[in-house]
Amino acid sequence: MKKRMIAIAAATMATMMMTTPVLAEDYKIGICNYVDDASLNQIVDNLESRLKEIGDEKGVTFEISYDNCNADANVMEQIISDFQADGVDLMVGVATPVAMRMQASTEGTDTPVVFSAVSDPVGAGLVESMDAPGANLTGTSDYLDTASVMKLIEAVNPDTKKIGLLYDIGQDSSTAAIEAAKAYMDENGIEYVERTGTTTDEVQLAADALIADGVDAVFTPTDNTIMTAELSICEKFIDAGIPHYTGADSFALNGAFAGYGVDYANLGAKTADMVADILLNGADPATTPVETFDNGTATVNTETCEGLGLDFETVKAAMEPLCTQVNEIVTAESFDELEENLTGGKNCDTGYCTLPWRNCPETWTDLFSDSSCFVP
Repeated sequence: MKKRMIAIAAATMATMMMTTPVLAEDYKIGICNYVDDASLNQIVDNLESRLKEIGDEKGVTFEISYDNCNADANVMEQIISDFQADGVDLMVGVATPVAMRMQASTEGTDTPVVFSAVSDPVGAGLVESMDAPGANLTGTSDYLDTASVMKLIEAVNPDTKKIGLLYDIGQDSSTAAIEAAKAYMDENGIEYVERTGTTTDEVQLAADALIADGVDAVFTPTDNTIMTAELSICEKFIDAGIPHYTGADSFALNGAFAGYGVDYANLGAKTADMVADILLNGADPATTPVETFDNGTATVNTETCEGLGLDFETVKAAMEPLCTQVNEIVTAESFDELEENLTGGKNCDTGYCTLPWRNCPETWTDLFSDSSCFVP
């Protein structure tokens, strides 16, 4: 269990310039992350940084209790119980299992829940509809347009005949996307084979099986179990000449060939906006629409691309008609590590700001594509 306490307080204003004192209010927020991976950590980082901005702007203090249950249901239950005992004003559940447990735990109470990275909120039974959740919770979804990923696979390799589906059968975040992928391939005459794993060891065995199956490509949606294992399987696929297409740029960060669709940085920032709207403005979660963030951007790992014997410019040209943008990335364990490797830990020097690189007004992928945004 990974735990930390953060007080995100408003900056003190010069009282000599104020005719009326402004009293800062304190709000307690409990955030539980499902697992330690690049996608979900990016949400938490941007959630916390955005809350700091709002706190400074509005003159309030957000006291955050953060913990990570590492996919352990018993630990998750204890974290949520601790939040309740501490009297938090609002809970944030990162990923579907946490959101579902928070929903059950807060039923009949006045504690609102804001979720993030829930791929299918309706299918998971969290909300009645995306436009009107209907209960004391709302949030942000990492819903994936699976058909767009399938089209990218065909665009890069028009001769694709067999696609491997790699996912955790126990992950609610994968259910709808996998069914959509199968429906697309059935309709378009593409053969597919499914391999699943619930632990990193099982995922590694599943990857080996897909290679033995002779698939032309592998698809994984926004699956946290596969995300956690990506660094341990990417070389297997590269050595076999099999591109791994995924539902988020964080997979590409960890060595997958390509990620598409979900912007987890914006997901985290928007989650913070929802939290603030509920706590500061009295917004009703039951009538606050769930937000989705499929931005149509593909992110290609250029190291993996080269390892597969593919030319990035050719890949980019094939993808561009289907995307709003095609970005580059190289392999790293986390976005913080990537930032450190590329900037030496220095601040953005674009003229826009002096924030750390990942918090620049430009997205980190834009920065990677534009060397003028780096400090040598």
